[in-house]
This record gives sequence, structure tokens and C-alpha cells, in this order.
Amino acid sequence: MSLGKRLLPTGLGAALTFGLALAPPLAARQFADLEAAVEVAIKDKVFPGAVVVVGRRDTVLFAKGFGHFTWSPASATPSPDSTLWDLASLTKVVATASIAMALVDRGQLDLDAAVSNHLPRFVGEGRERVTIRMLLDHTSGLPAFAPLYQDAETREQAIEHLWLVPLRRPPGSSADYSDLNAILLGLVVERITGVPLDQLARQEVFDPLGMAQTLFAPGASLRSRIVPSMSDDQGPLAGRPSDPNAFALGGVAGHAGVFGTGSDLARFAQAWLREGRLPDGQRWVSTLTLRQFLQRGSTTSTRVLGWDTPARDPFLRTTTSFGSMFSPTTYGHTGWSGTSLWLDPTNDLFVVILTNRSFDPQIRSSLIAIRDARHSISDAARTSVLALCGSASTVRC
Repeated sequence: MSLGKRLLPTGLGAALTFGLALAPPLAARQFADLEAAVEVAIKDKVFPGAVVVVGRRDTVLFAKGFGHFTWSPASATPSPDSTLWDLASLTKVVATASIAMALVDRGQLDLDAAVSNHLPRFVGEGRERVTIRMLLDHTSGLPAFAPLYQDAETREQAIEHLWLVPLRRPPGSSADYSDLNAILLGLVVERITGVPLDQLARQEVFDPLGMAQTLFAPGASLRSRIVPSMSDDQGPLAGRPSDPNAFALGGVAGHAGVFGTGSDLARFAQAWLREGRLPDGQRWVSTLTLRQFLQRGSTTSTRVLGWDTPARDPFLRTTTSFGSMFSPTTYGHTGWSGTSLWLDPTNDLFVVILTNRSFDPQIRSSLIAIRDARHSISDAARTSVLALCGSASTVRC
């Protein structure tokens, strides 16, 4: 079956098919501040378009598309149900870390095993001490980035460059976020299972969670539904990941390359908030394994396994993508293209923000602007939900 045929109908029918409960229409009127925050960001040219989805483990409270696919007002307005976004580094949690968690849950992957047990080329200069856990919590000692794409005409050549990247710190000593960790983890899970990463993601994550619109390397038949996250002199480049290493690796990599919808990310978030339980009561993974992935280590700073957690700044010197009202249990991730997802188990709340901040070459470096926009949207989402529903321990909605 082709990828295009796998994508199921969208809208209310799809929501009911996948158990994604919808909030009453009254809820939409409570999110005026959130809508205003998104519109301000579009007006300020932070991104051309966006989708925001807010909900709880069993309910979507708000889902709306804003702006346009590009700066042209003639281009389409994004839809939470059907518009595909370059998820960028959300790939690390939506695909790679979640695959690893499923394998850990079944006893196929040992978090404390050496990476070299699975990837014999990853040896020398201390690499033998790097474990699977260190890839997930970013304490491997690898640098944040390496241009694997340079002089690489094939995926195999890009991977050859990966074996030569030197460690910058002793393994396990401290956390430093690195794309290379997720690329290696993607190769590890492929080696263990004998299944390519894109098929493995569908088998272990996307299909079990009802994420029928989520995939690596979308084909030309889906081009009209993809918000471009890149452009060049010839115009928008829809369907191409905004990461050069992911592109060099054939669009399928552990750190970037997944495209998906806001509604699918809501399903993903709800599975985590339900601690691995599916809407029909069956299990995706055990609660014990899922909780293990949300534990900080002694040297991991804000990092847990795959995810990040907000750093408390008592002086509010900087904004965060989590906003300012996060609980101690909040965790999440961001993506270079302007995407973010965070979850707050204490308040039974998730917020999906999908944008194409990276579309315009003039604003790709606007990291402060997108951080501020995420902060404003996140705070507005929390305030709106509290006004609508009360706290998670009192009024349910």
C-alpha cells in the first residue's frame, strides 16, 4: 500500500475513528488570548502560518489553523487535521525515542548497553563508554552538530562521516543537546530490529497511536498538503526537511525528517499523558517504562530520555517555549522549523504548536522571536484552560 493510501480521511470522522474526543464549541470562545498571540507572531513576521492544538488526555479543547502556507495570502490556510508540517527535531521524540521506549518495554533494548555493541564502527577515543541512555539524555559527549552532508553523495557516505566525529567531553559527564545522538539511536534501533527507521516508526508508534497522517519522506502526491519549511531562489520547497543532514540521509533520520499534522501530535501527546494506555484500554507501553523515560539523571541537567524539561528562572530573565506557568512535571521538545510540543501531567494538559518559522531565509535565525512566540502562546493556552475547566483536580472538561 502506498504512503498516500495510508493517509485516512480527516475532520470529525477521523477524530472519532481514532478516539480523539472534541471539546464543545463553547471552548473555542475561551481562547481569544491564544489566538491573539498567534496572530501577533504572524503580523510580526515570525512565521507565515501555524496550527495550535490544546487538550487533555481524553479531550481536544482547541484546534485551529492560522495564517497561510507562505507569505502569499493566496496560499492555503493550514488545517489541524490535514496539513502536514516538517516536525524537524520533534522527530527525536515522536519517532526515535518512542521506538526506543517500545523496544525497552519488550526487553529488546538495554538502556545501559554500549552503543558499540550494536554499531561496531562506533569505537575509539572513548566511544566504547557511550551507552544508549547517554544518546537519549544527551550526555554522550558528542558535539551538538557535525556537517555529515558535506562531500556526501549517498546516505552511506554521510554515515561514514558520523563514525569520525570526535567526542567533546567524557561520556556521562554532562548534557549537551546533539542531533548526532538521535542519528546514532536511529541506526541502533534499525540494527536491532532489521527494519528501516521509517517502517519501524509506523510499526511501533504511528499505527498503534492512530497517527495515520504522520510519516517520513512524504511523496509528491502529498505536496499540496505540506507547509513548506524551506525556500530557495526557485520558491517554496514543500516536503523537503529543513535539516541538511536529514536530507543527506535520504529524508529518514533519527533526529529529523518526520512530517505530521496537529491532530496526530495530539494523539501522540494523549498517549503519553495516559502513560502508555490507548483509548480502547490496551497498552502501547507499560507505565513503568514510560515513567523511566521521564526521569532526570544526576548529570543530565534539564534532560530526560528523549525529552527536555523547563529550567526554572526565578528572575524571569528569558522566555521559554514552555511559558512561565509550567508545573514540575512538564516536559517537551522543540524543532528548528518552529514546531514545539509540551505536556504537563500534573495539570493534564498538552500544547502543540506547529509553524514554518524556517520557511523564510530572512527569519530562519530568529530564535529569540520564535521562543517569545511559543512562550506567549503557551501561557495563553494555560490561562484559557484554567478559565474554561479549572485545575485538573477540580473541574473536568
